[in-house]
This record gives sequence, structure tokens and C-alpha cells, in this order.
Amino acid sequence: MAGGLVGLLDDVAALAKLAAASVDDLGVAAGKASVKAAGVVVDDAAVTPSYVQGLAAERELPIIKRIAMGSLRNKLLFILPAAIILSAISPKLVEIILMCGGAFLCYEGAHKVVHAIKKDDHAHEAPAVVKGTDAEEATIASAIKTDFILSAEIMVISLKEVLDEEWWSRAIILAIVGILITVVVYGVVALIVKMDDVGLSLARRESESSQKLGRGLVAGMPKLLTALSVVGTAAMLWVGGHILVAGAHELGWHTPREIIHDLAHTVHDLGAVSGVLGWFIDTLASAIVGFVVGFVVMTIVPLLPFGKDDAQAEAAGQH
Repeated sequence: MAGGLVGLLDDVAALAKLAAASVDDLGVAAGKASVKAAGVVVDDAAVTPSYVQGLAAERELPIIKRIAMGSLRNKLLFILPAAIILSAISPKLVEIILMCGGAFLCYEGAHKVVHAIKKDDHAHEAPAVVKGTDAEEATIASAIKTDFILSAEIMVISLKEVLDEEWWSRAIILAIVGILITVVVYGVVALIVKMDDVGLSLARRESESSQKLGRGLVAGMPKLLTALSVVGTAAMLWVGGHILVAGAHELGWHTPREIIHDLAHTVHDLGAVSGVLGWFIDTLASAIVGFVVGFVVMTIVPLLPFGKDDAQAEAAGQH
């Protein structure tokens, strides 16, 4: 049983496979898959607005647009061709790449949890207020780089279930998924970014109800970003954990999946609540696996040559 957001990812796979069965259904099926796969990048919806904090209002949407275009290039010009080529060479390699992405999600999620426990505000701090063209370009480049891993996860998740289809069918499905997921996610990001501006505009109107709604939107913006960040962190852990468990099963190590399945099955006879409890156990178990793996990776990374530089930069930012 797949839990929570993982269930949505399983739906992505099913819809992608359905899409491959008929060219006429490609647009509709891939569209549904894209909307559901947007859950994987819910953390992006919380992080991306931070890249435009401190900018003039008229610069926000142009920067979001440039990040969205960079995300689209990631998916269509780099990830899609690489995914099609790798799937033709070795389907098992696709599974391994997916697990590497899952491990990265676990690492990111564990990193956020650990810093939240330490109450380290710098771990969640937005980039410094950007001033000048060079700083703006660096900010956009950083956002596009962050987007790349999650975009790769979405594309590989969709690809995995259509490996038995013709290469051109796989390419069309992935292209549609890539385009629609970008439109949906960055459309939502744009709405979030402009929420406070809309609120301020409403608050200046004469109508008392408009003023009340406007003040509510302005006050609700930080709470929404906080909620998205929490949901995004949880999603990283349970999606990353599930990807690793499912991948290990596919590669021949069945024990983790069997343990989680047996745990979820213990509530099978509890009547109407058994489904909900089974979902919760499966989701929690995947999240625990995700956190443990992420914590291990988090411990190892600073020992690596590239990790030492990041650790030193992070420590410098805390002083």
C-alpha cells in the first residue's frame, strides 16, 4: 500500500501508462498526472517565493517567469533526452537514478528537520535582499539549480511506468508532464508571491469587507509559507523513503518493503478505520526510513571534499 503523497505518485505512474495506450488520450492523461505530481514539488512552492523577498513588486513576476523558464529548460532540454536515452540503454539504471534522487530528498528533509530542532533560523533564511543585476542573476541561477533535482524526480517517476512503450510515446508523455507541471507549480508560486500585494490593494478600498479580506491576505501570507514548508519537508521524507524502499524491492532487497507491509497489515481487521490506519502506518514508516537515510547522508556529506566547503559556508553564515 502506498501512503499519502506516494499514492499520488503511483497514480502518476498509472496515468502515464494509460496515456501510452492511446495517442488521443495523451494530453488529458498526462495533464492529470502532472497536477498530481505537483505534490512532489510542494516544497518548491514554499521556497521559490523567498528568492524574490526584498525586491520591488514589479520585479517579482519577471523573476518568477525566468525561474519557470529555467525549470522548463531543465525538464525538456536536459532531463527528458537523458531519461529517454538511459531508459533505452538500461531500465535498471533508471531505478538507480530514481533512488539517488530519493536519497537527495531524504537528505534535504532530514537537514530541515535537524535545523528546525536546533532552532537554527539560518537554515530557513531567505537569500539576502538582492541588489543589482549580478545578485539577481545569481538568485535566479540558484533557484533553477534547486528545481533541477525535483524536476528530475517527477520525470523519472513518470518514465518508470512506461518503459515498455515506444520511445516516442515516452517522450511525448514526459514533455506534456514537464510543461503542465511547470505551469501549475509556478502559477501557484506567482499567486503566492502576489498575495500580499492583492491584500494591500483590497485593504485600501472603502468597503469594510474588502479591507478585512485584504488584511487577512497580508496576515495569512507568512502562515501559508510556513505551512507549505512543513508539508514540503514531510513530503520529502515520506516520498524519498518510499522511493528507496520500492527501489530496493525492485533491485532484489525485499525486507524493508515486507516489514512495512506487515506493519500496515496489523490493522487490517479494525473495520472502517483500518484503511486510514494502514495509510498512516505506511506513510509514517516511509518517513522514518527517509529521515534515517537522510540523517546518515547528512552526516557523511560534510566529510566529502565538496561537502566541506558547504559546511564551512553554512557555519560562516551562522556567525
